Amino acid sequence: MGEAGALKITMGPIPYLWSGEKWRDFYYRIAESGHVDAVTLGEVVCSKRDHFTRHFLPDVVERLTRNGKSVAVASLALITQEREAAATRRLAAEAALAEANDLSALRLLSGRPHLVGPFVNVYNGATARLLAKKGATRICLGPELPAASIGAITAGAPEIEYELIAFGRLPLAISARCAHARAKGHTKDNCQFVCGEEPDGLDVDTLDGQPFLTVNGVQTMSRHCQVLLGDLDAVAAMGITHLRLSPQDCDMLAVAELYAGVRDGALAAEEAIRRLGEVYPNAPFANGFLHGEAGMNWVAA
Repeated sequence: MGEAGALKITMGPIPYLWSGEKWRDFYYRIAESGHVDAVTLGEVVCSKRDHFTRHFLPDVVERLTRNGKSVAVASLALITQEREAAATRRLAAEAALAEANDLSALRLLSGRPHLVGPFVNVYNGATARLLAKKGATRICLGPELPAASIGAITAGAPEIEYELIAFGRLPLAISARCAHARAKGHTKDNCQFVCGEEPDGLDVDTLDGQPFLTVNGVQTMSRHCQVLLGDLDAVAAMGITHLRLSPQDCDMLAVAELYAGVRDGALAAEEAIRRLGEVYPNAPFANGFLHGEAGMNWVAA
């Protein structure tokens, strides 16, 4: 077993609009997984989706906690309305452990243990040290950071834990407008929740038909799927402590099992990548950002 053996596996928030029942049942299954150590859940992308899952949240948190998972509830990544600000205040007051994805959430959580999500820009060790002083215990770094930057950040503030998105389409941008609704002839205020028609995001091509990005409500995501199975030892050596699996519309228990197998030395990375292609054939794999290249590139181990 290499350095990757100490890595923990986190299941991140579902970025897409799924029905409340599908959302609940997904996390119920994760609760039974012996490969997932921690779970961060909650609505990060669009506050209009929150009512689909809000009713199920207490039971899901209880089930996950009862099964030994460390559980955090994430804040929205973009707060533009008073009702969203009020929801963030409630989250900060009520959640046993919250993940801040917006600077206003950071202010509310200051002085209490909390997590920092990938939507908060942390680009140097000084920022990580400041967040640690304010109560951050773990930071999920932005997916665009190359290995050298990750190593510099973790070395600059080694007193806290660090997480990296190791699987899933990557969050690239978020907007006050909804391109997903617009693409289907609706406005954001009258979106009719059309984003739920694509449980894995809406693929977008350029005008000349080239694959480009993926739209998920107000969020822009990568067309490619981040896969770091061949980089786990390197990631651990950089100071990363947690691998975040971002849920896609596939068998995420199988994904977690493959990552745990490579981490534990029970499965070769090349074989795991091959099997992962069968589990999630919906998007090409990439790991370019980690290697200082274009994010859509694939760099073999």
